[in-house]
Amino acid sequence: MRNRRTASVAIAGAASISLALSACGGSREVSSDKGGVVGVAMPTKASERWITDGNNVVKDLRDKGYKTTLVYGDDKPDQQVSQIQNLITQGVDALIIAAIDNKSLGKVLKQAAAAGIPVISYDRLILGTADVDYYASFDNDQVGRIQARYIIDKLGLERGKGPFTVELFAGSKDDNNTKYFFNGSMELLEPYLKSKQLVVRSGQTGLDQVTTLRWDGATARKRMAGILATSYASDTVDAILSPYDGISIGVLTALKADGYGSGAKPLPIITGQDAELASVKSIIAGEQSQTVYKDLGQLALVAATMADEVLNGRQPNINDKATYDNGAKVVPAYLLQPTNVDSTNYRSVLVASGYYTAAELK
Repeated sequence: MRNRRTASVAIAGAASISLALSACGGSREVSSDKGGVVGVAMPTKASERWITDGNNVVKDLRDKGYKTTLVYGDDKPDQQVSQIQNLITQGVDALIIAAIDNKSLGKVLKQAAAAGIPVISYDRLILGTADVDYYASFDNDQVGRIQARYIIDKLGLERGKGPFTVELFAGSKDDNNTKYFFNGSMELLEPYLKSKQLVVRSGQTGLDQVTTLRWDGATARKRMAGILATSYASDTVDAILSPYDGISIGVLTALKADGYGSGAKPLPIITGQDAELASVKSIIAGEQSQTVYKDLGQLALVAATMADEVLNGRQPNINDKATYDNGAKVVPAYLLQPTNVDSTNYRSVLVASGYYTAAELK
């Protein structure tokens, strides 16, 4: 996959993030003047975004002179635990971890702490252990609010329009971000559900009812197909709250199979997240409605900076010291801001910045 580091640096500069730059991550070891080795554990290669994250982190750390080892856990928690244990045994100096199962790492991180290895939780907060030093992520409540706001605006709910039907999807139950995305959305949608301007015909409104294990598009497709068969035989759905592009594409597949996308049965509003290439093309084609763009290059820079600062005995730059309680401690965090993207602004946000070229979006 193409490395989007150049565009991300430009955006980071524009945002005036006052962080000293350093990084970690990689698929191979790289010679280092500093001599430090940083282990990077990413969850999967099945999602475009995690490949981009891995590449960005690797590039940053290499530029700062660190040796790196990048591993992918193939969405298998036990495999990720084993990989992290191997990195500790190899004697890495720091760990950057995007957890698969955010409650499964307590024991192995205790080993890291005993070895004096600092741990940075990357985008997904690791839960239930005090052996996490810092957290680098986005404002995850804001992601959910952006998605909900899009539905509210497009349906005209604030202007009193309705009632409309909506179905809710959430991310993986073992990802701590899932509740932040969902709660951020529901904070804005709940009043319209209570007033019946929005109606969930399936009755599935609780977070435990709408999660999608491993953020899997095929799982979302199957659930959407079931909802359509049981709840929309004589009605149509007007909006889908989807937290992630891969889920959105799975939902779209089920909708199209049910006849949506024609003049008589238009596609509902469908949200998303991560600005993955397939979804941006879908937005341009008038299918998926929206996505939330998160600058993965900036996130890599923040995590890399944290690693470099810690390894050099300095205090990393933090902008949230209260929000992210993992059940054992409040983990100091640096949060970046997400951006709404739809058919009206994808060129100015994604193409002008260099995140995608115009040719890639054809």
